[in-house]
Amino acid sequence: MNLQGKTLFVTGGSRGIGLEIAKRVARDGANVAIAAKTTDPNPKLPGTIYSAAEEIEAAGGKALPIQCDIRDEAQVMEAARKTAETFGGIDLLLNNASAINLTSTEATPIKRFDLMFGVNVRGTFLTTQACLPYLKQSGERKRNPHILTLSPPLNMEARWFAPHVAYTMAKYGMSMCVLGHAEEFKPYGIAVNALWPRTVIQTAALQMIPGVKPEHCRTPAIMADAAYAILTTDAATTTGNFFIDETVLRQAGLSNGDFAQYSVVPGSRQLLPDLFL
Repeated sequence: MNLQGKTLFVTGGSRGIGLEIAKRVARDGANVAIAAKTTDPNPKLPGTIYSAAEEIEAAGGKALPIQCDIRDEAQVMEAARKTAETFGGIDLLLNNASAINLTSTEATPIKRFDLMFGVNVRGTFLTTQACLPYLKQSGERKRNPHILTLSPPLNMEARWFAPHVAYTMAKYGMSMCVLGHAEEFKPYGIAVNALWPRTVIQTAALQMIPGVKPEHCRTPAIMADAAYAILTTDAATTTGNFFIDETVLRQAGLSNGDFAQYSVVPGSRQLLPDLFL
């Protein structure tokens, strides 16, 4: 199974893991809609929806850059409609957009709290809702529809909440969408799964985590390869899972368990486990 001619709608895919997954899908000749806010270059934060579109098309796919704030209902609904109108439907949804703020309760401004819940929880729910009619149609047409959300396995141990209650609740809100939607969407043949990295991935979000160095990280390519493996499975039998990138690649026979090719610093033995694992 490959993704040639399939259409992926990705939130916040102008850089990082979202863009890497989009480019991996594009290598099959897929269509990709990039729904993100960044339209103007920022010297501190590389990547716009237009530069992402260029990279996707260079990888072999077709791209549709859409300026979109996923907290805005009208913008999200229009972005989904425009994607379906341009490419004839939506087969795959990647809930990638996320806001992070690893702060204690006293150090978390309510403005940041609202941002994390607006992007992570509300944005994931809203984007899923907006794409659902098209994903249902994809199921009716036997096109193997998938929703993949970048969120961690649910773990109610207090140690994952105490240092950053607001962020943990916001990320787990995304995971709860996976848990509920996987069961709700089974009758439509839509797979709903989560994916999370075993180790820290080198992205712009690392600016929020003090002390993390390149030798502690893997590249976004490991998440892209794992996401591709999930999106090319049978939607009817692969749903409701909280996948870890390493496990996916082993089960797909894409790695002998070394994963050395994904290290930012070749040969590094200092890789750090990601949060929530």
